[in-house]
Amino acid sequence: MSPANEPRLSKAERTAQARERAREIREAQLNKDKRNKLLIAWGIVVAVVAIIAVVALVVTTSLQQSAPVADEGPTPANGNVHGGVTLLANTDVVKSEATTVKLADVPSAPATKPATVNAPGAEAEAGKPVKVVAYIDFICPACKAFEGRFNETLTTLRNEGKISLEYRPLGFLDRQSSTNYSSRAANAAACVVNTSPEKYADFFNLLFERQPAEGGAGISDNDLKKLATEAGSANIDSCIDTKQFRPYVKYSTELAANIGITGTPTIFVDGKQWAGTTDLNADIQTAIDAKK
Repeated sequence: MSPANEPRLSKAERTAQARERAREIREAQLNKDKRNKLLIAWGIVVAVVAIIAVVALVVTTSLQQSAPVADEGPTPANGNVHGGVTLLANTDVVKSEATTVKLADVPSAPATKPATVNAPGAEAEAGKPVKVVAYIDFICPACKAFEGRFNETLTTLRNEGKISLEYRPLGFLDRQSSTNYSSRAANAAACVVNTSPEKYADFFNLLFERQPAEGGAGISDNDLKKLATEAGSANIDSCIDTKQFRPYVKYSTELAANIGITGTPTIFVDGKQWAGTTDLNADIQTAIDAKK
């Protein structure tokens, strides 16, 4: 039957039909509103759970990073008992066997500040290249500036066999980070030299290249692991997670403070402290010439 032949609905039927459509529309809208409310409720639950998980992770990480560090622990292979790693030509470092250091063995600070600082193991050695020793902190802006100014020349001189370059990373500026970044970064560097000494210089340079701002959390442990991988190091995840060399960093930091190191960078050339007011390159060349 064509629409033209369909019987016309009465007014009452049209009204009933309109009411039915309106009811269906209202019912569909109510169902939609219920679904939306349910989705919002579940979304809030998921968000709250996610926030709780993030807070728990932050708190756990903070507790782990701020947990007390032991007063005794191992040195890394290829690191010395003064807290240093000595770079030679290219990727070579001075080899050494791991030993143990104890905070109780650190000499007490003298009652009066010495006129000159005598850094242990920084003195000139007969028949050896000029020894440059640098106390640094990985979050120290002045240390980054020092590296930017002198790294290229120092690298050239050690590659030529004219100097050895020993870095002694400290945890002096842990107070400038909410997660003890100075000590964590120094621990990571020790982890690298322990497993992949040939990658130490590359990792060292990356730490300054990516240096975080003072006052923040610093680079996370997970990102320190990634930096080590980027530098080509063998896996150091467990070493970082267990804070394997944090006692070593703690020992080295107190040793430096007790001999009179008051800030970073502090540089020695064949045992003589650089005042920072002269041309370091010229001072090193003078020491090289004196060796001839």
